[in-house]
Amino acid sequence: MNRRNFTIGGSAFGISMPQILKAQYGNNAATAKNIIHIYLPGGISHQESFDPKPLAPSEYRGPFGAIDTVVSGIQLGEQFKETAKIADKIAIINSMTHGQAAHERGTESMFTGYNPSPAISYPSFGSIISHELETVNNLPKYVSVPNVPNEFAGPGFLSTKYGSFSLGADPASSDFKVRDLDIPVPPKQFDRRRDILETVNTKFQSETRSDAVDAIGEFYDQAYNLIGSQRAKDAFDITKEPQALVEKYGAGQAGKRFLISRRLVESGVRMVSVTFGSWDHHDNIKGSYERYAPELDKAYAALISDLDERGLLSETLVLLSTEFGRTPKINKTSGRDHWPRVFSSVMAGGGIQGGVKYGMSDSLASDVDTDPVSPADLAATMYHAIGIDSEKELMTADLRPIKIVNGGKVLSLF
Repeated sequence: MNRRNFTIGGSAFGISMPQILKAQYGNNAATAKNIIHIYLPGGISHQESFDPKPLAPSEYRGPFGAIDTVVSGIQLGEQFKETAKIADKIAIINSMTHGQAAHERGTESMFTGYNPSPAISYPSFGSIISHELETVNNLPKYVSVPNVPNEFAGPGFLSTKYGSFSLGADPASSDFKVRDLDIPVPPKQFDRRRDILETVNTKFQSETRSDAVDAIGEFYDQAYNLIGSQRAKDAFDITKEPQALVEKYGAGQAGKRFLISRRLVESGVRMVSVTFGSWDHHDNIKGSYERYAPELDKAYAALISDLDERGLLSETLVLLSTEFGRTPKINKTSGRDHWPRVFSSVMAGGGIQGGVKYGMSDSLASDVDTDPVSPADLAATMYHAIGIDSEKELMTADLRPIKIVNGGKVLSLF
C-alpha cells in the first residue's frame, strides 16, 4: 500500500494522523535528517564557557568575566564572543549531571547514554544511527573527524559494520587526504570477492560465521560504492570551499574539522562525530582557554551560521558535549579538576528551539539547581529529533534485549 492510500485508508478506519506518522517513522516524526556531534575531550569547564558565574567569589568565578549575548538573560564566558552573536539559535543545557568522575567512564556515558558496565559494551550514538537509518548517496552513515576518538565511539555489541568511517587524517593538515578513497580496486575484484564469500558461507553453515560473512560482504559493497562515486568523494573535498568561507570558520583544526562536517551532512552523512581540543585543565586554565576557546568559538559560530544560511540548520541537529564539568573552585595550580555533578551541553538546529536555557546550576556552579539532565535524557532527545524510537530493543550476540536508551526523557526543547 502506498503512502497516499495508507493515509486515506487510515482515516477511513479512524486512525489519527499521529498514529499514521508513528507507523511511518517510528515513535515520532523526525525533525532532523542528520547530526553533527562536536565532542570536547577532557571535560570543558562550564564556568568559563556556557555557565559563567560573574557574581560568585573570585576563586569560584575564575579568570574570565561574562559577556552578554543577543538573547536577553543569557551570558557566556568572555572567550565566546562569536557564539554570543548566534545565541538566538542555540539551546544551552546547564544542568547536565552524572556520577562518572573518571575520563573513560564519563566518555562512555556521553557517547552511549548509558552508565558504564563491565558486563556489556554499549553502541555509540553514531552506531545506533547507522543501524537504524538508511544510507544516502552511497556515503557512510557514520563518520568520525579526524579519527575515531575513543573505544566508546564504536558499535559496542552491534556488528562492526555499524562502526565509524574515519577520515584517518586531519583536515587542517597541509597534506590532508582521506584514506581509502582512491584505492584502485576494479569492479571484477569485487565480483571475485562475492564468489569467495559464497563459497565460505556454503562450507561453514554456522549462523555466526554466516553473519560475519554477510557483514564483510556489506563492508566491501559499501567501500566500492564510496570509492566509485565522484559525488561521495567530493563530500570529503574541503578544497572546493571558497576561501572566504574557510577564513570565516578559521584556518585551525576546529575550523577545518567543522567545515568538512558541514560538507558531509550536506551530502547525506547521517552522523558526523568531530572532536577538538584538550580540555582537561587541572593547571593554568587561563592559558589553556586562551589557546583553545577562541578557535572553538569562531568555528562553532561559523558552523551554526553557515548551516542556517544554507537552510540546513532546520534539518541538522548540532550537539556540543563533553565528558563532565570542572570543580567549582579554582585549585592551587590555577586550574579546575573533574566534576560530574553539574556541567553544560549545547544543542542547535534539527527542530530544537533557539535562544533558550534549559536547567540551572546553583550560584557556585557546583550542583544542579533545577531540571537535571542525564546522558540518557540527552540521548533520548537526540534520537527523538532524528526519528529513532529510543525505547526500541536491540539484541546482543547472546540474544539479550537492550533498549537503545534506558529510561531517558525527551527534553522540552522542541
